Amino acid sequence: MKTADFDFHLPDDHIALRPAEPRDSARLLVVRDGALEDRIVRDLPDFLRASDALVFNDTRVIPARLSGVRERIGPEGETLTVAVEATLHHRDAPDVWSAFMKPGKRIKARDRVRFGTEANGTCQLGRLDATVVDKGDDGLVTLRFDLAGPALDEAIREVGVMPLPPYIAAKRPEDDRDRSDYQTMFAQLDGSVAAPTAGLHFTPALIVALKARGVSTHALTLHVGAGTFLPVKADDTADHKMHSEWGVVSADTADALNAVRAAGGRIVCVGTTSLRLLESATTPDGVIQPFQGDTAIFITPGYDFRAVDVLMTNFHLPKSTLFMLVSAFAGLETMKAAYAHAVKDGYRFYSYGDGSLLFRNDP
Repeated sequence: MKTADFDFHLPDDHIALRPAEPRDSARLLVVRDGALEDRIVRDLPDFLRASDALVFNDTRVIPARLSGVRERIGPEGETLTVAVEATLHHRDAPDVWSAFMKPGKRIKARDRVRFGTEANGTCQLGRLDATVVDKGDDGLVTLRFDLAGPALDEAIREVGVMPLPPYIAAKRPEDDRDRSDYQTMFAQLDGSVAAPTAGLHFTPALIVALKARGVSTHALTLHVGAGTFLPVKADDTADHKMHSEWGVVSADTADALNAVRAAGGRIVCVGTTSLRLLESATTPDGVIQPFQGDTAIFITPGYDFRAVDVLMTNFHLPKSTLFMLVSAFAGLETMKAAYAHAVKDGYRFYSYGDGSLLFRNDP
């Protein structure tokens, strides 16, 4: 399909810069059988039933944006430096991360990078050094750090800042509030460089209400990479390459969800990250299996969903892979109408914005 098929007009002032307070007071656009209904997140139990299963992503966002200087020895033996910024994407080894770096054209293999150091050589609160191992054609730079394992994790926490999405970071700087605002209540396992944002709407009170309804809750883990922010530049969706992300579906979760489906319950995914991982773990005949590893699944209209019946998700970018996914799930024309309604009615978009509840369209 053409990438242009997934374009729509979004006024700039619809981008949310802070989450709703309380979190479950955000608006919720319910999309079911082509009909639209305006509600709030707190109403979610009204649309679910006993025996349904809620699946959320328990990943935790790390302060994955690192600033520093690139050092290189010049032709006359002098040290050449330039300010750089890295957004970590995928952990490849205890001491190795792939990352997107700016300015990318100034980075070469064997460069040394001193994160936590300013261009004038001033050392900030901490310092973290790395060597550029490789620079791929896909824009990813491989960094081998001088630290590894827990010591590297601690250094990243000290030197890094919360990696706000670019459409928020362009409007305001990251601050202390984002350290808590940009984490879900489910966050347990460090590893993401972007929040699974549908989960930001949940509160303990909402979980209590869902369990009172008879809805069970289940966790999986997908460490979201920085590639989630990349625009689709190809004219045809078939030419777009997804960056892989690491995830795990435990045997206990797989067994529990298979039992829910066998009993006639529905699987309700909190966020596209949960959906993508669950679909990656499901066989063509609909059996959810334990899963551990990378997934680069790219879902566009025509995809045959194997596991997920209902999806709660935020409002996404025009021409993004995530808008393509929701269009595959609920129907392209339905989602264009839903987004046009959301824009007209003042819904707040993106990571800190409002939510939608989508029921799968079965042709």
